[in-house]
Amino acid sequence: MTANSPAIENSEIACAKINLALHVRRRLSDGYHEIETIFAFLDCGDVVSVSAGQDITLSINGEFSDGLSNSDNLILDAALLLSSHAEVDAGAKIALEKRLPVASGIGGGSADAAATLRLLNRFWDTGLSLSELAKLSEPLGADIPACVINQTSRGKGIGQDLEEIGNGSLEGHHVLLVNPLVQISTASVFGNWDGVDRGGLLGQDLIEAAVTGRNDLQKPAQNIAPSIRYVLSELDKTDAVISRMSGSGATCFGLYQTKQQAYSAKKRIAQALPGFWTMVGELK
Repeated sequence: MTANSPAIENSEIACAKINLALHVRRRLSDGYHEIETIFAFLDCGDVVSVSAGQDITLSINGEFSDGLSNSDNLILDAALLLSSHAEVDAGAKIALEKRLPVASGIGGGSADAAATLRLLNRFWDTGLSLSELAKLSEPLGADIPACVINQTSRGKGIGQDLEEIGNGSLEGHHVLLVNPLVQISTASVFGNWDGVDRGGLLGQDLIEAAVTGRNDLQKPAQNIAPSIRYVLSELDKTDAVISRMSGSGATCFGLYQTKQQAYSAKKRIAQALPGFWTMVGELK
């Protein structure tokens, strides 16, 4: 196969991911954990773009680009995986604009790899469906298939058994993300989980399931990064339907019924926690 014409759309948003709830059920013998979660995605995040090139290469810029490798990166792993699977004989010059904090529980590298797969699927005209791309991506990481699908989903197993559920009662809601600019190791947070199964998700309505849910990694993450407590305390003072930590942290989120409420909360956080990173987006 060869690359498509220059007229093809050449960029893709690596949408920020949040876990509206994240229930850890048990440790598995392979080192992973069995979970139940609700994945949701914002309409903003990192941006991956591509242009024609002889080889597959990566360049990185943006606010959070420092320290990231352009040779040892999930984006390149994803590109090479798709190239091999689809027997592509074209290269690609991939560029990442890193707008989301690193190691922050909102997709990050997983979302970047997923966006790369969607983008190159178009650019190389490989013709794979989203479900085929998601299946292909499974060896790259637990969250990547959900990030490929890029829509509200229930996740089970290690997060790769997905049921797309649509936004339903979440339609029109906005999200404020807040990060204390502290990186947390996912492995360390899972390693400090107390091993207690507190039960699965309840209810079919998304907001009900989220509100009655929890994030079982929140407490171990707070023990590693106490600043998470400050973020959640301030979010609790806003009009959020839910305020919770996402993934393994340290990013926390507030879910709001309106855009105005989300931006009012952002203003409050900026005053109460100066220097903390924030972003507002609408749920996809």
